[in-house]
Amino acid sequence: MRLSKRSEYGIRALINLASRESSELTSIKDIATQEKISIKFLEQIFLTLKNTGILQSKAGRGGGYHLGKAAENIYLGQIVRMLDGPLAPIRCVSETAYEPCGCPDEENCGLRMVMFDVRTAIAGILDKTTLADVLRRVDQNNLS
Repeated sequence: MRLSKRSEYGIRALINLASRESSELTSIKDIATQEKISIKFLEQIFLTLKNTGILQSKAGRGGGYHLGKAAENIYLGQIVRMLDGPLAPIRCVSETAYEPCGCPDEENCGLRMVMFDVRTAIAGILDKTTLADVLRRVDQNNLS
């Protein structure tokens, strides 16, 4: 699996928001500048995240974005799936977007077995890691 720029930038922007007070509104321009992301691209990403409830916004002067729920309840796997789709490297091992492959014997396909392990490992980490976990990790690293 390769994380797309869409997911990479989305997660970086959400970590940025999670590092602030929960009700603090932050402009998309400020986030884009701090994270070195195109404003236009970040607007597209934020629209998706807003439509799924991860973000909330207030329009107009003094408006901006904030997390739609607590950082402890936003999992990286959830974000990647919203922005990129399934985590599986091949469709025949996807839990959310399964498609049969062209193998003559899918049940005993060695490639499928290995890719299933890859998907399981990736999902195991991303589905257990929240934005709050990432912030704690950054804080611990800064103490070192």
